[in-house]
Amino acid sequence: MGAPVDALEQRVRDVQDPLEEILPASITLSLMLRNRKMGSWLQNEFAGYSDDSELPDYRQDLPGHLMTRSPQYGWIPAPVSEEQDRREAKTDLREGVRSLEKTCLRYRKDSYIQHPLGADEMRELQNRINLTTDLAITINRETYSDLLRLVRSTIYLWTLDLIEAGFSGEHNSFSTSEREQAAILDDPEHYWRRAIAEHASLPIPGIRQAGVLERFFGNA
Repeated sequence: MGAPVDALEQRVRDVQDPLEEILPASITLSLMLRNRKMGSWLQNEFAGYSDDSELPDYRQDLPGHLMTRSPQYGWIPAPVSEEQDRREAKTDLREGVRSLEKTCLRYRKDSYIQHPLGADEMRELQNRINLTTDLAITINRETYSDLLRLVRSTIYLWTLDLIEAGFSGEHNSFSTSEREQAAILDDPEHYWRRAIAEHASLPIPGIRQAGVLERFFGNA
């Protein structure tokens, strides 16, 4: 196992280390420490949030732009006012980190990623803005990158507190007394709220820019 806390702290600062590969190690560490709340949050981030589960604030109402399908030109900005676009072009993200990271790598920085709407959601939106054409919402790639960086930052802050509490160094397992000591750190919301507040000062990368071949062929 080596030094799991120290290794994790180093990995989240490495832009070349994919978050989808970091999360399983994070989940393993949470199990070793019996940090069940942290483990549940990590698992949701890894696999995605179910339709009936409550989303963290940072995954709700992400801003974008309304698009409509034109028979002549394909997808174009919807003919709505700025206020309508600001009010209606919001979406939740339930996809797991693996899906989000791979999607993000397919796009250039500052490009937009289109989100289809479900039939009921589209019908309600069409009624609210008085349009009958197909609709979708586009989200800036940097919104994805910010979300992925937030997850990394949350893990980073957790590992820093673990190191400060004496959990660094070689460990194949943790004793009952150590797990009891770690229980006070089992609070993912505390850490992701800190990550939001401290994002500008944290040494954590967003998602890297993919090369041309990766954007065309993926990283398979």
